[in-house]
Amino acid sequence: MHAAPANSPFIGYCDGVHKDTLIGWAVNRLDPTTPTRLHILIDGQEIAQILADQSRSDVQTALKAPHDRLGFIFSIPPEFMDGKEHNISIRLPDRTILPITDQTAPEGKTLFHVFTIESRAEYTSCVDGIKQGALKGWILQKMPGEDEWRGDCVVSVSANGVLVAQVRADRYRGDVAAAVGCAPNCGFDIPIPQRFRGSSPRSFSVKVLPEGDELMGSPFTSSIADDALETRLLDIADTIDKLHRELTKLRTEIRSAIPQAGYNLGNYDRWASLYYTALRERTAMLRIKAPIAEEPLISILCPTYKPLRADYVTAINSVISQTWRNWELILIDDGMVCPQTTALMEDFAAKDSRIRILPLSKNLGISGATNEGMKAATGQYTVFFDHDDMLVDVALETMMRKVQETGARLLYSDEDKVDQANNWQSPNFKPDFNYRYLLGCNYICHLTMIETATMRDVGLLRAEYDGAQDHDFILRACEILPHDEIAHVPELLYHWRMTPNSTAVTVGNKNYAIAAGVKAVSDHLARRGYEAAVSSINGLTLYRVDWRLTDTPSVSIIIPFKDQIDITRRCVEELLNHTDYSNFEIVLVDNWSVTAQARDFMREYAAKEKIRFLTIEEAFNYSRLNNIAAQTCTSDYLLFLNNDVFVEQANWLRLMMNEALAGNRVGAVGARLLYPNQTIQHAGVVVGPAGVGAHAHRGCGPEDYGYIGRILLSHEVTAVTAACMLVRRDVFDEVGCFDEEHLKIAYNDVDLCLRIRSAGHRIIYCAEAVAAHHESLTRGSDDVPEHEARFFEEGQVMQRRWAGQALYDRDPAYPRFFTVDLQPFFDLVDPRST
Repeated sequence: MHAAPANSPFIGYCDGVHKDTLIGWAVNRLDPTTPTRLHILIDGQEIAQILADQSRSDVQTALKAPHDRLGFIFSIPPEFMDGKEHNISIRLPDRTILPITDQTAPEGKTLFHVFTIESRAEYTSCVDGIKQGALKGWILQKMPGEDEWRGDCVVSVSANGVLVAQVRADRYRGDVAAAVGCAPNCGFDIPIPQRFRGSSPRSFSVKVLPEGDELMGSPFTSSIADDALETRLLDIADTIDKLHRELTKLRTEIRSAIPQAGYNLGNYDRWASLYYTALRERTAMLRIKAPIAEEPLISILCPTYKPLRADYVTAINSVISQTWRNWELILIDDGMVCPQTTALMEDFAAKDSRIRILPLSKNLGISGATNEGMKAATGQYTVFFDHDDMLVDVALETMMRKVQETGARLLYSDEDKVDQANNWQSPNFKPDFNYRYLLGCNYICHLTMIETATMRDVGLLRAEYDGAQDHDFILRACEILPHDEIAHVPELLYHWRMTPNSTAVTVGNKNYAIAAGVKAVSDHLARRGYEAAVSSINGLTLYRVDWRLTDTPSVSIIIPFKDQIDITRRCVEELLNHTDYSNFEIVLVDNWSVTAQARDFMREYAAKEKIRFLTIEEAFNYSRLNNIAAQTCTSDYLLFLNNDVFVEQANWLRLMMNEALAGNRVGAVGARLLYPNQTIQHAGVVVGPAGVGAHAHRGCGPEDYGYIGRILLSHEVTAVTAACMLVRRDVFDEVGCFDEEHLKIAYNDVDLCLRIRSAGHRIIYCAEAVAAHHESLTRGSDDVPEHEARFFEEGQVMQRRWAGQALYDRDPAYPRFFTVDLQPFFDLVDPRST
């Protein structure tokens, strides 16, 4: 406890000025039952005398005093709330000074305290109540030094703690003007939204902003039931909302209570055993319902060099077991280095005329051996097959069905691995053709089938890319094939055999593959006319493409905000300090900011180069705020940014712009966003009816690569978050902007992205552009019932609008075997329902 000087009978302590109130305690040790009188001095002049007679049980306990009436509270008079600096001190009856806490003082306390309080208005008001579905009332203000009352105050209305509306009280109220003798524009008339109506009583609160003081007559409790039919329907709707919340809760509880674990990557072997059974059953049904009329010959190329006998036998038998019967298997005996292997080949060829042996007296390596097979292929289509891997028995049939369905000339399937104990693991579930992802890794790999004539147009494999020869081949194929003639077959049709020396176990066994992959991607981009530096990520066959583009289209960075200026200021300062891209402006959209701090911020930053403000005094509608702001911009690109996103890289915008410029028909680009603890908040959005939109890899740690490198690799996605989204201006206008009528708060970015994709444009997740996102720091969450109802309704809008459309029902950038409503890229759908 702190005290006055030791020679004084008085002891006490003051905590200083908090907002506009002085708080502390004091007691006379010689007469503790009599309240101590204190003299309050501001700027050296006594302005008041008060008694320390307020309850302070903490002080009573500490001093073992006979009573607790030892505290004092003093409100600073309005004339000192002028934004100027003042000092305050407290004199005890014997003229000694009471210590006051002061964090700026060397010892943390002093005999006076310096304070500054912004000018504060005096208010007079009245809430008239709710009439005909609208809340009515009036409020007047008068600043210190003013003589006349005036209107134009800002008030907020909430119901059960949820914001209903924020309005300016400028309606005509002649009755108030006549009674008070003031300007008449001081009233408010706020229609209560439908979701807050009905027979259930709600607690309404009406406050003046920014102080947050209640108006006279507030808070109050009322129900809104002007029309019997409307009230009944609203009550039913409210009951449905409550049932939905209960069902959601019960669904979560039931899921967690079910003893049988769901399917995920952790129990993939169990999932796969069910999947392969279901795949064969589905294929058999298709064979009956839609038989393939023609069965063109498929050439299967299998370069062979020192395989393990058992694995090689299994590999050949997996071809012999194919349900597609019209194939030829070309076994290329590379160097004929193993008589036992040669004899095994001859034995298989003698038993099945579809097996041909291509002996090579000289060891040509993987590329040279495969090339000899490519030259010898006679089939209409060619399949590449490693000597220790396995084909699923319906693999060729499934691939040919896709040819029949799409007319594709290059096709690839999903794949997994099988260990030496014959357990399935490490599936590579793939997206539909994703060119940007292909630049970062050879995700296509196996099973690959290509029209033989197209294969010869692409050309032979190149030995200088050994280790990445197949990646180079696919990239060259992309240069001559329209991308819509490259098809993904979303079925698991190929097993890698995990042997000690295979790349299925570790890429470290083939370090040369990394250098070859870098060269393959670099040379491909050079052939396409792009200047770019390609490098390995962390010494793996994952590649970063550093585009060396110099075009600088104009960009408008649109940032809505509402008060909470410290956050917005930080966001803007980070942009100004950490953006080396020159051609941009910042459009700050003020949505009903009311604090003096906000006014000062806008006045200060409006004078800065590259910054302009737009004030919109309407209810918060994220879509509309951005749409209105976009209409005021003439730039080539719009970058929508939350004010709780903080950039740190100087080249963040350059990186995003490079992705927008480097690809054909790129309509939007998103960034990698991190929570303050460095875990992933956003690395692309996956879509689907089960979950509408879910952030991929949310919560993954700073060392995580994501599923098959997706956190670290830029790639095409179906949606990105508008918390940081770069959009081509003409595309934004083409697809109709954000939906400000039906998707005011949630899913507007997912909806916009789906419309961008539907119009034929691509969306890229830029892994290299990284920023911190303090998600919902400024707007809160959807957990409260009223917000949850709105969130649910906006989800229903998405379901009605997009359900049944292929882009939504099966996200082409997201493997179909993963769930959308649980943990993306980990939890799996039921294999029997695929």
